[in-house]
Formats: sequence, structure tokens, C-alpha cells
Amino acid sequence: MISRKRILTVMVVVIALIALYSGWHFYQAARQPLMLYGNVDIREVDMGFRQSGRLLSVKVKEGDKVKKGQILALLDDVPYRHALAQAEAEVAKAQAELQKLEAGNRQQDIKVAAAAVTKAQAVLQQSEADLKRQQQLVKAGDASEKTLEQVRRDRDVAVASLASAQQTLSLQKSGARIEEIAAARAQLRGAQAGLAQARTALNDTVLRAPDNAVVMSRVREPGSMLSPQEAVYTLSLRKPVYVRAYVDEPALGKIAQGTRVFIYTDSSAKVYSGQIGFISPRAEFTPKSVETTDLRTDLVYRLRITVLNDDDALKQGMPVTIRLSDKGV
Repeated sequence: MISRKRILTVMVVVIALIALYSGWHFYQAARQPLMLYGNVDIREVDMGFRQSGRLLSVKVKEGDKVKKGQILALLDDVPYRHALAQAEAEVAKAQAELQKLEAGNRQQDIKVAAAAVTKAQAVLQQSEADLKRQQQLVKAGDASEKTLEQVRRDRDVAVASLASAQQTLSLQKSGARIEEIAAARAQLRGAQAGLAQARTALNDTVLRAPDNAVVMSRVREPGSMLSPQEAVYTLSLRKPVYVRAYVDEPALGKIAQGTRVFIYTDSSAKVYSGQIGFISPRAEFTPKSVETTDLRTDLVYRLRITVLNDDDALKQGMPVTIRLSDKGV
């Protein structure tokens, strides 16, 4: 029979060998460069007009490469040109009204008001003379009290007419009120804002590329009636190109923002250079698109890697392998 001491010795040796193997395994694993898996993530943008109307023409088709600012499509701009002309007329009208109020009344109007004052003064003088004459006639018994009262009323009317004419002359000399000028200026600013809006609307009838891109799809054709922001094109923006990858929690200590990586594809021998630009602070379940040998329920952290030497061979959604660069950051 095997002695208990021998059994214990064998067990100790086995445990030591297991520990030695585990240590060697972890040491070798630590020496291996970190490998990650992900997909090319090229940004796409839906292009549409900010205004509604009839699509007049389209300038590019699927697969075309466009440059920043290049015209993609045109909207029928006739209604917007009419609106612009009307807005320009409103501004001109508001400017003329403000200038009239700021300049004050014309000298001719002031002279007319002054003449009305002179006339009212003459009428009052004549009324005063008639009243004195009637008072003398009443004392002499040659006129009735009724006639005197009528003449007195005529004199009072003449006094009121003179006061009214004097106030009119004063208003003509003073010009517009401060409040009226302020209101006219506000009306002019409103008309100018309407003009700026009309110009913007007219400019919006031209659809331009926001950046260098490739046309992925053309959604609408000439003659279509469009609503605001309805997509006409889908563009794939070429700069920058990103890779979306995922890293598990134990490997987080090996990476940081700015870490340099190498990127490999299955369709080319070219090695792309990249840089980690974003590490998600929130864990999530491994997405199905990540082809690893780990369990699908493992928690990982999302990375965004910027490709530094991208080319047209990188396509949207293409699976890639990422290896940590020895140079690190």
C-alpha cells in the first residue's frame, strides 16, 4: 500500500505544478498584445431642405464623391423670390416712414398752420368788435338781449378756433412725438428681420454638401413635393473614419485615451493606424456584432477609435481586428 506520506508528497507536487503552470500561463497572456474586435463606423447624414416646395433638380447620384459646399439639389425658388421682393418693399416703406417722422413736418405745412392762426385772430378781432357794438346798441335800446347773446357766442367760438389753430401750429413746428419715432424704428427693425428671413429662405433652396462625402442614396426625384427636413440624399462622411470596438473590464488598465493601435481587415493586407479617442464610462452587454470567444453576457466598455490613415477600402460596418501598439500613447 502507498503510504499517506507519499500521497501527500504527490499532492503537493501536483499542486505546485498546477500553480507553476497557471503562473506561466498568466505571464504569457500578459505578454501577448491586447487584441480587440470591432466594426468600421462611418458617419452618415440625411440631407434635406429647411424649406418646403417642389424639387427642381438633383445634381449627383449614388456613388458620386462630393466636396464640401458642392450643390446637391435645387428647390423651385420662384415663391421665395417673390417673398424676398415683398420683404424688400416692406423695408423701404418702413424706412420712408421713419425718415418722414425724423425730418419733421414740411415748411409748407407749417406755413399753412400759421396762416390758419392769422385767420383765426382776424375772426376773433372782428367778433370782439361786433360784441362791443352790440353791447352799446343794447344800452341805447336799439338791439335786443337775444341778439347780444348770439354775438357773444360767436365771439366764444372765435376764441376756441384761435386756440385750436395755435395748437395745430405748435404741433407742426414740434414734429412727431418721441414715441411715434420709436414705434417707427421698431417697425423698421421688424421689416429688416423679415427681409433677413426671406433671404435665408431663398438661400435654403440650394442644398449643399456639409463636408467631403460619398452619396449613399438618392431618396427623391425632380418634381417631388417636399416637406421641411425631408431627406433627399444620404451621405457618408469620409473624415474622420471611426472604428467602434469593445473591451472587457480586466483589459481597461491597458488602454487610455490617446492610446495608439493597429487595425486589420479581412479584405486587405494593409495595416491601419488608429488612436483611441473615447472610452465609455458605462458598461454594456457584448453586442452580437463583436466576434470574440467570450460569453455574450460578458460586460464590456465601448471604444471609439479614430483611423489616422483611412482610405476608400474601409466600408461601413466592416469587421476589423485591433491590436494595441507597443508605442502606446
